[in-house]
Amino acid sequence: MNTLRHTVLLVLLSTALPAAAAEQDRAGSTFPHLSHGAWQAECSSCHMPYQPGLLPARSWRRIMGGLDRHFGENASVDAHTAQDILAFLEANAADRSSNRRAQRISASIPPGQTPLRVTETAYFRRKHAEIGASVWQRKAVGSPAHCAACHTGAEAGDYSEHRVRIPR
Repeated sequence: MNTLRHTVLLVLLSTALPAAAAEQDRAGSTFPHLSHGAWQAECSSCHMPYQPGLLPARSWRRIMGGLDRHFGENASVDAHTAQDILAFLEANAADRSSNRRAQRISASIPPGQTPLRVTETAYFRRKHAEIGASVWQRKAVGSPAHCAACHTGAEAGDYSEHRVRIPR
């Protein structure tokens, strides 16, 4: 009887959890959970690994093509690792994603533009228009690129406005 209860519980959880995640994705507040060892390990060694859905594939190609001068740093990795990470980023990029937020980001970028920062997109600027320059300069925030300073779930892809905590 105990085994039967556990089996039923596992079946219920296995169907309920993906449905809840899909509902959250449709709402556009959370990027799908993505796991990729090299992307997470290499990118998080210096900063939060930005979700691929934050930029289009052309941006990720340009970023990965310039790792030797990555925003003033040498973030070079071996060719195999770079190709592996790029393939992951391209496959899940904003212009290839079914996530609503990623699609809105992609739509905010004119075809001729290749932003290197999510902060350069019209989507980001529109969503953060009410944030004054003094907020970005606060020590606890640092810059618009430090998403996790205010978006407590940013590393997990959660940018919901309901969970924003702007540091003083």
